[in-house]
Amino acid sequence: MAEDIYEKLAQHLDNLPAGYTRTESGVEMRILRRLFTPEEAELTLHLTLLSEEPRVVARRARKPVEEVAERLEEMAQKGLIYSSHRPGRTPRYAIHQFVIGFWEGQVDRLTPELVRDFEEYLPMFADLELWGQVPQLRTIPIGASVDATTAVMPYERAEEFVRSHSAIAIANCICRQEKRLLGEGCDKPLESCMTFGSAARHYVQIGRGRFISQDEAMSVLKRADEAGLVLQPTNAKEISVICMCCGCCCGVLQTVKRHPKPATIVASPFVAALDAELCNGCGVCETRCQMEAVRLDGDTAALDLDRCIGCGLCVTTCPTGALTLQRKPDSEQPHVSGTTTGTYIRLGRARGKMGIGELVSLAVKSQVDRLLARK
Repeated sequence: MAEDIYEKLAQHLDNLPAGYTRTESGVEMRILRRLFTPEEAELTLHLTLLSEEPRVVARRARKPVEEVAERLEEMAQKGLIYSSHRPGRTPRYAIHQFVIGFWEGQVDRLTPELVRDFEEYLPMFADLELWGQVPQLRTIPIGASVDATTAVMPYERAEEFVRSHSAIAIANCICRQEKRLLGEGCDKPLESCMTFGSAARHYVQIGRGRFISQDEAMSVLKRADEAGLVLQPTNAKEISVICMCCGCCCGVLQTVKRHPKPATIVASPFVAALDAELCNGCGVCETRCQMEAVRLDGDTAALDLDRCIGCGLCVTTCPTGALTLQRKPDSEQPHVSGTTTGTYIRLGRARGKMGIGELVSLAVKSQVDRLLARK
C-alpha cells in the first residue's frame, strides 16, 4: 500500500508544470521515500499549486482539520510543501514542485545518501530542450557590468529589485551544500540564496533563512561579484528568488555547461563583446567565466558567443575595458512572464500538462472546496 502511495505522489508531481521524470533505476522513488512518510505522501496528493487553508485540504482528504493542520505545518517545516503565514490569518499551504521547490527546501537538512540520489537523478530530470523553451531561472548581469548608456529593464537589475522590497531573506546555497557533503565543490560563499516577499517569509518561518536589510542585501550582491557568482533570479518580472551560482556546484549551470551552446538555452538579455585591441592578455576573464566562454588565445582573449550567458563577470574585472556587455537584438530577447505563475503556465503548456485551462479549473474547484469546507 505504501508503494502505491509513492507511485501516486510521483504521478501527482509529474502532472505539475515542472514535472517529475520517471527513470528505469527508480532513483526518483528513492528520493520520495527518503523525504516523505507514507502519511505525508498521501496528504500531499490533496494539495495544489494554490495556497489553501487546512480545513479545505482536510475536506478533500476526509480527515480531521486539527490533524491535517498539524501535519501540514510539520511538512512545511521539513521543506516539503509551501506555507504562507500572515498576521491575523490562518496559515495556508500549497504543493511544492520538485525543482524549483521541495528539493531546495532541503537546504540545511541534506544527507550524503540523499545528495547521491539527487546527483544521479539530475541528468535524467533536466530536460535541456524544455529548459531552452521555458527556463525557470534566467541570467541577469552583475550591476557594475552594464554601463549607463545601455538599456536595462527594471527586472534585469538585481539592485533595483532589492530596493523595491522590505521583506528580504538570505539562505544557504543548497548546491554548494551538496558538493561539500560529497567532499567536492568550492569555497565560494555559502549564504547566498536571496528571497523576497512571501518566499522570504516562508524561508524564515521554516528556519532555513534569516531576514536581512536592503543594505546587507546590496553587500551580498557586491560579494557575489567579487566571488565570481552568476545571478540567476526566477524567470519572471516579479522575482521571488535570486540564486548566486558557480559553475562547479550549481545544478543548473553544471547541466547547461555540458551543452555545446549554452547561449541557446539560457534566458539572458545580454551578451559579451570584446575589443581585442584593448585586451592586455591578463587572463582574469578566463578564470571568472563560469561557462568557459572566454579563453586566452596567445596574448589576447577570445570569445565563444555560443557559450556566453551574459552574466557580466568578465566585464567587472577587465582592467582595460576590452570586455563589455551588449543588449541582444529585440528578436533575440527572451520572453519574461510577469509572474512565476505565468512562467508555470507556459511551462505546463510546453509539457502538455497544466496550462491556463487547467489552472482556471483548479481555481474554481478550490473556491468550491472552500465554500463547502465552511459548512
